Amino acid sequence: MKGRGLKILIVMIISVISFQSCEQDDDENENETKISTYNSRESHMAGQNCMNCHEPGGSGEGWFTAAGTVYDSTKESTFPNATVRLYTGPNGTGDLELIIQVDGYGNFYTTENIDYGDGLYTSVEGNAYTKHMNARITTGRCNSCHGINTDPIWTD
Repeated sequence: MKGRGLKILIVMIISVISFQSCEQDDDENENETKISTYNSRESHMAGQNCMNCHEPGGSGEGWFTAAGTVYDSTKESTFPNATVRLYTGPNGTGDLELIIQVDGYGNFYTTENIDYGDGLYTSVEGNAYTKHMNARITTGRCNSCHGINTDPIWTD
């Protein structure tokens, strides 16, 4: 019985170690510039809250100020090479504060400084369709709500 218990414990430890979602950054106290670009394939963990790891003291490289995943209208497949825009007004009005390219896996992220102030409005553009988020955002932790408490971010 002791041998079987030890085997189970070893399997559990190996599972936990291999389940870690982000690679350990050698320089945890430094912020690396990381900005998603069309067609790039450097991201991972689509649909997960990127800022669980990519924040000061986290294990991911770069401290993201905005990050998330864009899906197609089925809300099951990611939508690569879309565009995320942050505006000061709703429905693409006001000043355009930032444009973030969605990579080849459907993920977007940036370490660029973003002044959320009283809140920004998000628009996501696909091939010929732009979808606007009606609520203001004050944080870029997009996947902390989308896909969990609300629909995933999506476009066509």
